[in-house]
Amino acid sequence: MELNWLEDFLALAECGNFSRAAEGRNLTQPAFSRRIRALEDWTGTPLFDRSTQPVGLTEAGRRFRPFADETVRRLLQGREEARLAGGAAATALRFAATHALSLTFFPTWLSRLEGQARLGAIHLLSDSMQACEQVVTQGQAQFLLCHAHAAAPSRLEAGAFRSAAVGSDRLVPVSAPDEAGAPKHPLSGGGVSGGGAALPHLAYSPESGMGRIVTAARGGFPTPLALDTVFTSHLAAVLRTLARDGRGVAWLPDSLIAEDLAQGRLVRAGGAGWEIPVEVRLYRPRARQSPAAEAFWTLAAEQAPQHGRERE
Repeated sequence: MELNWLEDFLALAECGNFSRAAEGRNLTQPAFSRRIRALEDWTGTPLFDRSTQPVGLTEAGRRFRPFADETVRRLLQGREEARLAGGAAATALRFAATHALSLTFFPTWLSRLEGQARLGAIHLLSDSMQACEQVVTQGQAQFLLCHAHAAAPSRLEAGAFRSAAVGSDRLVPVSAPDEAGAPKHPLSGGGVSGGGAALPHLAYSPESGMGRIVTAARGGFPTPLALDTVFTSHLAAVLRTLARDGRGVAWLPDSLIAEDLAQGRLVRAGGAGWEIPVEVRLYRPRARQSPAAEAFWTLAAEQAPQHGRERE
């Protein structure tokens, strides 16, 4: 059994399509399919149901997936720790953070922690939630910083990871103002209950963590809402620009748009009932990491808000 087979398995389990998974793994589809078949021969049972679209996991595949996740993560983390052992780089801290938090929360939060203790070199990878989850599960980063909501759990909620709430934010529905300063696309004027046309929606793509949250939280909105998705991106900063241009309504983190609201470039498209409170959570593997990473986790957990420091 080869490590590449497990990485192939996880890639296919994630996207459910042989062609896209093969492309992501830089393989031809026949070569990729042969490696998946080799893994199934090694396990002695089919891991994928090829009769469905997208391709789904069999019951054996569902049971195998957490072991594959953990094995790949531990091996890659072990390799990284071995490379760092004995050198100055052993004190480095490696973070993955979603784009919006990389721009807003991360710098001030890190500066506050640096005021409490001396930290080593910091390496930050900024990407979509899906990509950040993959980086952390593969052991290429020690921590993941992201927005979180109970209705849209991360794939890191499984037993191999711990997390702590280190801050809070909220996703606010916003629109460009009209000439009178009212929202150009008010939530009260469209959707199912309002009887109006569907509102133009600037949406997050599926790999976005905030997209998962908005989708999961829509059931808690004051009234049913019809949205017409006119643009999609995993970057909140891109959606902010389009919202300011009057292209539609978007649910954007308050931490990103506070200045836009203060300057009147954006206005709230609805009242507080349409906003989505979220946590800023720090995830880490449950397995013990380098001394520098463990010291940072202790510091971050101690400085976390009292309302909910750690989730086991």
